Amino acid sequence: MSNERLIYLPLGGAGEIGMNAYVYGYGAPGKERLILVDLGLTFPDMDTTPGVDLILPDITWLAERRDRLEAVFVTHAHEDHIGAVAQYYDRLGAPVYARAFTANLARRKMAEFGYPEKAVTTVAPWPEITQVGPFSVGYVPTSHSIPESSGLVIDTPGGRIVHTGDFKIDLTPGVGEPFDHALWESLAAPGVKALACDSTNVFSHHEGRSESTVAEPITNLVAQSGGMFVCTTFASNVARLKTLAEAGVRAGRSVCLMGRAMQRMVEAGHESGVITDFPPTITPEEAASVPRGSLMLIVTGSQGERRAASAQLAGGKYNGIVLKEGDTFLFSSKTIPGNERGVIRIMNKFSEMGVDVIEGDERYHVSGHANRPDLDVMHKLLKPQMVIPMHGEHRHLREHVKLAEANNLQGILAVNGMMIDLGGKAPKVAEYVETGRTYLDGSTRIGALDGVVRDRIRMALNGHVMVNIILDEEDDPLGDPWVETMGLAETGRSRTALVDVLEEDMSVFMGRAQKKVLSDDAKIEEGLRRVARQSTQREIGKRPEVTVVISRLTD
Repeated sequence: MSNERLIYLPLGGAGEIGMNAYVYGYGAPGKERLILVDLGLTFPDMDTTPGVDLILPDITWLAERRDRLEAVFVTHAHEDHIGAVAQYYDRLGAPVYARAFTANLARRKMAEFGYPEKAVTTVAPWPEITQVGPFSVGYVPTSHSIPESSGLVIDTPGGRIVHTGDFKIDLTPGVGEPFDHALWESLAAPGVKALACDSTNVFSHHEGRSESTVAEPITNLVAQSGGMFVCTTFASNVARLKTLAEAGVRAGRSVCLMGRAMQRMVEAGHESGVITDFPPTITPEEAASVPRGSLMLIVTGSQGERRAASAQLAGGKYNGIVLKEGDTFLFSSKTIPGNERGVIRIMNKFSEMGVDVIEGDERYHVSGHANRPDLDVMHKLLKPQMVIPMHGEHRHLREHVKLAEANNLQGILAVNGMMIDLGGKAPKVAEYVETGRTYLDGSTRIGALDGVVRDRIRMALNGHVMVNIILDEEDDPLGDPWVETMGLAETGRSRTALVDVLEEDMSVFMGRAQKKVLSDDAKIEEGLRRVARQSTQREIGKRPEVTVVISRLTD
């Protein structure tokens, strides 16, 4: 019996939507050669991660085994799959493989960090194979809401794994390759050990709609609208950008792309050859002089991002453009759960300007993920020995396991940190690995459990008091403590300034403190913190975060 095993280990993306990072390994237990499929990120929110710029997967386990990591394979260029590739290149150092469009964007990210272009290798689609260690990896074209999305065929001595990546069954995607049933069915010929499959839309029971179905409704809407027409969608959805731009041109409007991410995607599309006939566009500077009824803007910010073009326009003016009554703003997108507040804020600001806002209308948007019937088709095309649901929250993964079992296939629910042994007739948990999140906070990476963001949230909720005290060489206070507050009401129950109340109460504490307290900074800090919280609670009903600064004079 072989002592080698085939393993699957999600470090991100399993039990959540976003931050995808999936490890596959083959070899003796603890000595497996490894590959990583995707290395993405997710975005923060003001409620749970205030001030954080990006959220990355915790790759400590993989970084500690970087000598065993053969390569990183990126399935497509969405940020939740590619966003952390450059962020973590210094920690992993493994070569990165991707198809042309994805590789173009990956090299741009690498360049921002000063890494060489040769760190990213462009690969051709199936049947071309990349051999790394015990793995033979091929890119199988599929359809999704970004060009050149691909699933992966991962052949190993332990069997064939098919990793779908993000996909949908779309025969007329507009930009990029259509889904090829015959090609995908052919992958099953040698036998598929395991199918790691997208679970995002497992609860959507109707058949998915093609990207091509939104073209006519959008074209009609633009043609019928007066005033300026502005629309937003995911910047990476190049097919939708093309559909929108074509609708604008048909309506006799000049089309302008606003937002760096959107312009970057179109540039990458041209450079990689996936776009050959994108309608002509004008610059934001040129747009400022075009009559309102002859102008169409396609802008970033479909998820309410504060710094994106949509939010800037909602705030008043952006690149010299101001929206007015009679203009139309279309969200050709779906609001991702958690982003509703930002989107609604923008919608209301536009409404106050008299702008007609269209959002949540299914005629103008289709999902890029496989609905339940599409998942069912994938199961039946590949006939895998086992199904591993991925790319979904826990409820999605669990429901996908049920779907697999309904198709008489074995399914296993594996969330981040669960290492699954794919050997044998049934998958089983081999071990558990510690996983989590890493925050990019400014220019520094910090652990989610380091306490930085927790303290930030506490200060936001409770306010902050800073207490300063000076003691002489004999441990006697020089004057009274003085206090500064932030995020707290100025006066409270006594109708006296909160700062005055705190300083008086702390002066009383210092005046009564014994020598053994005054000689011990820790005891002074503990006492002053307690007084600050008790007094603030009594005055305004808050228990703030307290910082005590003790200065001592020396001989």
